[in-house]
Amino acid sequence: MFSERIRLLRNERHLTQADAAQAVGLSTRGYQDLELGATPRGDTLLAIGEFYQVSLDWLMGRTEIREVAHHTPKGGTP
Repeated sequence: MFSERIRLLRNERHLTQADAAQAVGLSTRGYQDLELGATPRGDTLLAIGEFYQVSLDWLMGRTEIREVAHHTPKGGTP
């Protein structure tokens, strides 16, 4: 699921694997491995979620809600 979703996101943005890899701090080969099914490390997962602005739960196939939930602290602004 993760590999399919990062490939989808990359293609939606018309990026090469090298472009996406550089944006998230990976080698091109490292990004290719993720698209081929390798399991991401925690820091890599966070970087990918932040870069594509999607929820980690969506990336990992735990929900169909793509957007990141923004919570407002009690009595404050986000």
